[in-house]
Amino acid sequence: MTQSISDSETRCVLVTGATGYIGGRLVPRLLDAGYKVRVLVRDADPIRGRAWERDVEVVKGDLLKPQTLVAAVEGVDVAYYLVHSMYGGEGFAARDRQAAGHFVAACHAADNGPRHVVYLGGLMPESEEVKSDHLKSRAETGGVLAEGLPGRTTEFRAGPIIGSGSASFEMVRYLTERLPVMVTPRWIYTKVQPIAVRDVLAYLSAALDAGPQGVVDIGGQVLTFKQMMMGVAKARGLWRVMVATPFLAPKLAARWVGLVTPIPNALAVPLVAGVTQDLVADPARSRRLFPQIEPIAYDKAVELALAKTRNGAVETRWSDAPVDADVERVVEDREGVARDQRNSSTHVPAEFVYAAVCSIGGDNGYYTFNWAWWLRGLLDRMIGGPGLRRGRRHPTQLREGEALDFWRVEEARAPDADDPDAPPGLLRLRAEMKLPGLAWLQWEIEPRDGKTLLRQSALFEPKGLPGTLYWYGLLPAHGQIFPRMLRALEGEAEKLWEAAKLESNT
Repeated sequence: MTQSISDSETRCVLVTGATGYIGGRLVPRLLDAGYKVRVLVRDADPIRGRAWERDVEVVKGDLLKPQTLVAAVEGVDVAYYLVHSMYGGEGFAARDRQAAGHFVAACHAADNGPRHVVYLGGLMPESEEVKSDHLKSRAETGGVLAEGLPGRTTEFRAGPIIGSGSASFEMVRYLTERLPVMVTPRWIYTKVQPIAVRDVLAYLSAALDAGPQGVVDIGGQVLTFKQMMMGVAKARGLWRVMVATPFLAPKLAARWVGLVTPIPNALAVPLVAGVTQDLVADPARSRRLFPQIEPIAYDKAVELALAKTRNGAVETRWSDAPVDADVERVVEDREGVARDQRNSSTHVPAEFVYAAVCSIGGDNGYYTFNWAWWLRGLLDRMIGGPGLRRGRRHPTQLREGEALDFWRVEEARAPDADDPDAPPGLLRLRAEMKLPGLAWLQWEIEPRDGKTLLRQSALFEPKGLPGTLYWYGLLPAHGQIFPRMLRALEGEAEKLWEAAKLESNT
């Protein structure tokens, strides 16, 4: 008999792939619903720092090492199988088959294994031979689970997932953003059925109470790949022209995607191959089984994805900085936001580093290249921006929402050196100057091992090709200004600390 959500607190749910795009979003939803959640990970490092890290049971294991799996599935009511070799590589299909087989064997070997395994696969062409090796492998994995655990599986098959940070959405977004005129393959007219990530998560969550259902297609509107791109262009207010040609083969087009966007070829190849054939769901079963879920429109999904990125609310946030203090500089472009980050470590206590950071701007200046900041402010005023004329309210204190030169204080949080679990101190400034995109300047201050780690990041969400050219055109200037700014802030923090020690001794 299927259990209801009312007794969810007694049920244990296993999530494999908990550090992945879907798994990382599913875990907190299961916890919020009251379930006991267990995660299977090869290494615990990727889940450190996540909000739910201390709320889950962590079991270390590897799907390619069967002896490590029985403990993970023992005592589990429902297991989510969210593992696949998206990045491919030679022999990825064989590894996926092997991993699924090992998981099935572990379920049988456990004294009290899962009664229901939920798997997320991909939509398949109705009649044509499948051209995508990636889609073939996804279907094959679902088959291994279903045949090995008869009557105990649900396989949701979904098309491109639209959400902040999803690979499918980022490919569409970057292509649309960066190319005003596109010479495209003919398969931009193939029909696909994208679905919002929130709807995928809704189906996965609803499966807990529905019990095993076999294969269930899920999807939203039926669109062409061109319509998907034009939908992003509309949401971003961009004018775009697309000219289809028969000369761009899928592999060549995938290399082109890898060149134009930050998406690596290993990821672009399966993504492109997956949209060269019509992939349309048969939603009859999903509507009958889950009438409470009404997939949102594609345009709405795009708006939500863009808004989450813009507001820094992506669950795997673009503003989450690498924690490796030994890496001095990180330059990357992901989830539609480019980052130029500098890291340093100082012996000065975190409170004084935060005080130095909060003193920036206004009459205090920017500690280095002040003439360049003055010139940038003058140019901004000439084109109708605020420039540097607004100054700052207080010489050393900042509060959220107030103006600071041509910035707005978006977030200000002092570090708490006495609480090891407290988030790092943070000052994030949002630019209000005239720009071909959205920009932020932020500092994170984190006490660690008797020192203070300071991370300084310039962040930019470009709008179209002008925004991309603007960002990359500024990187050389960043290379001169930001390292010196970081060292100057450390020096200012040192002065504040020395002054405080001197005052305490008098």
